[in-house]
Amino acid sequence: MAIQTATVGNLETVQNIVLAAVRFTAESATPCQNLIEHFTLGKGEKQLTIPKAAAVTFDSLVDGVDIVTSKDIAITTTDLTTAEVGGKFILTDKLIRQFNEDVFTMIGRLGGDAMARKKDKDIIALFGGLNGSTTLGVAGMNLTMINAIGCVSKAAALMYPEPVSVVHHPNAFSTLAKAAMAVGMTYYAGIMQGLSEELLRRFFKIQINGVNFFWDANIVPDSSDDGVGAIFSKSAMAILESQAMNVERERDASLRAWEVVTVADYGVFEIDDGYGAPMTYDCAALATTT
Repeated sequence: MAIQTATVGNLETVQNIVLAAVRFTAESATPCQNLIEHFTLGKGEKQLTIPKAAAVTFDSLVDGVDIVTSKDIAITTTDLTTAEVGGKFILTDKLIRQFNEDVFTMIGRLGGDAMARKKDKDIIALFGGLNGSTTLGVAGMNLTMINAIGCVSKAAALMYPEPVSVVHHPNAFSTLAKAAMAVGMTYYAGIMQGLSEELLRRFFKIQINGVNFFWDANIVPDSSDDGVGAIFSKSAMAILESQAMNVERERDASLRAWEVVTVADYGVFEIDDGYGAPMTYDCAALATTT
């Protein structure tokens, strides 16, 4: 009985370690989910419908002449739903005895990284559909300071709502970083208001005219080393959660093991594809011997 109690107590303790590690790594491991809108489904809800009102154009008026036309409110909607994502680890009693708490810390980190990577890649997959698939940049071209300013100017001209961010592969920022160093530290302002500096600090590269540039290694270049990042408003995309990450354990006595299962229920969507655009630039690895 004493052994059983000690075992249960130890598992309660390490369960907390798994939860803490999963939540920490999932929140801080990748940038994209911290750059878009977040919504949550309540109990008993299966769908979130987001309305959007089209812009209204006013007319020039003449003094003393009555306004005879009225304006329509044109509403379009986007329906958001969720789906489950997850995985499990099987830890034998022998493994737990040999590794003590370290094995639970390890799977907590692995589970958190896996969930964060899955969400991040799901969001990156939306980049190509922003702005009706109109792409900034071109295959084989470096993301120079001039090109970066051009992308930022495009967002300003189209009046993307702030905060606006750029996300691209680390290698794409190489030329940009060198150009920024040449002109001094002017471009290295802090992360603009409206974004979590604590969660995004390690991904922050540069700021140009109020637009933050973040690197994301989950962007996968094609066979020609070209990668598709994006410039977008926080309002362009959203993540909808029905259930935040949940970690449960289940005993398998005949296997003499514990199953640790991590599941989340979420979906990612374009809310307004006019508030973003994909950016295609070269992502070839930098030379390390020149």
